[in-house]
Amino acid sequence: MSTTGTGHKPENLAVGAVLTTLSFFCVALVGALGKAAGQLTSTAVVVLFQNLICFVVTIPVAIRGGPASLRTDKIGLHLLRAATGTACWYALFAAITMMPLTNAVLLTFSAPLWMPGIAWLVSRQKASMATWAGAAIGFVGVILVLQPQHHHFNIGTPLALAGALLLAVALMSVRWLGATEPMPRILFYYFLFSTVMVLPLALVEWRPLEPRTWIYLIGVGVAQLFSQVFIVLAYRYASSVKLGPFIYTTIVFTALIDWAIWHRSPTLFVVLGMALVIGGGLVAIRGKTDAPLAAIES
Repeated sequence: MSTTGTGHKPENLAVGAVLTTLSFFCVALVGALGKAAGQLTSTAVVVLFQNLICFVVTIPVAIRGGPASLRTDKIGLHLLRAATGTACWYALFAAITMMPLTNAVLLTFSAPLWMPGIAWLVSRQKASMATWAGAAIGFVGVILVLQPQHHHFNIGTPLALAGALLLAVALMSVRWLGATEPMPRILFYYFLFSTVMVLPLALVEWRPLEPRTWIYLIGVGVAQLFSQVFIVLAYRYASSVKLGPFIYTTIVFTALIDWAIWHRSPTLFVVLGMALVIGGGLVAIRGKTDAPLAAIES
C-alpha cells in the first residue's frame, strides 16, 4: 500500500509480518478466483468487479473528512498509477487463462527485478551493486521458468511479463504518491480511475452470468478488499521497508493453491526459478534501504 508510515503505534515486526502475509495470501486468492472467473466470463468483467467492490467500500472512508480530503495536485500521478495497475491486473488475469497460475503469477511478481532499470531510465537513479546482482539472479530464475529451449510460444507468457513491467511502474507510482498523499486518497483515486477505465470494455463484453460466476467475481473483489485492509493495518506496526520482502509469499501461496485446486504441481524448473526470483528479489530489495516495494494493490 502507501509508504506513508506506520502510524503512532510502536513498531511490532511480528504483528506486521503476520498481517502482511495475510494480505499477500489474499492477493494469491485474487489470482485463483480470477482464474476461475476468467474461464466463465471476460477478463474485463473480472477486473471491473475487482475494482468496483473496493471502490464502493473505499468511498465513505475517503470522504469522511469532507471534499477537502479528496483535493490533490497529483492527479497525473494518480492516473499513471491507475492505468499501469489496471493494465497489470488485466494482463495477469488474461495470462492465467492461458498458462499455469503459478507460472503467470511468478512472472508478473518478478516486478521488483525490473525496478532498478526503470528507475535508471526515468530519473537516472543509480542502484547499488547488490541491487543489480539480485536482479541478475532473479532474471536467471525467470529464464528457468520460461524454458525457452523447450517452451512452445504462448501469448500468456508475454502478457505476464508485460504485467511485471506495469506492476513495477505502478509500485513506483505508489511510492511517489505516498510521499505526500494520504493512503485513503490514494486508494480512492486508484479504484475510481480503474473502474472508469475498464467499465466500457466490460460493458461491451458483458454476457449474462450464471450464479457460480457471480460468486467468483464477488470473491475477487472481497479478496482484493481484504488484501488492502491487512496491508494498511500491517504498516501501522512496521515500516514498508521491513515488510516489503513479504511480497514473495504471494508466489508461494499461489503455488500451493494451484496444486490444491488444479492439481498442478510446479516442475523442477519452476521450483528452481521460484527460488532464484525470490532470492534475487530479496537481495535487490535489501540492496537499497528505501526499496520501492511497499504496495501490491496495483
